[in-house]
Amino acid sequence: AFGFILMMGYGANTKPDGSFDPNYWNDDIFSVVRIRIAPLLVVVGFVVQVVAILKRNK
Repeated sequence: AFGFILMMGYGANTKPDGSFDPNYWNDDIFSVVRIRIAPLLVVVGFVVQVVAILKRNK
């Protein structure tokens, strides 16, 4: 869930003060956190869930 929250952030047309403006472009949508780290956390979370389901108890 944390990875999805990191990917959400502000939209492309949201100013730093939080207001929406269709004439404003926010370059932060291409940040490292949204492009690299957040999707990696999501994939790692899914892998952990699959391993937890498939792991046998001894």
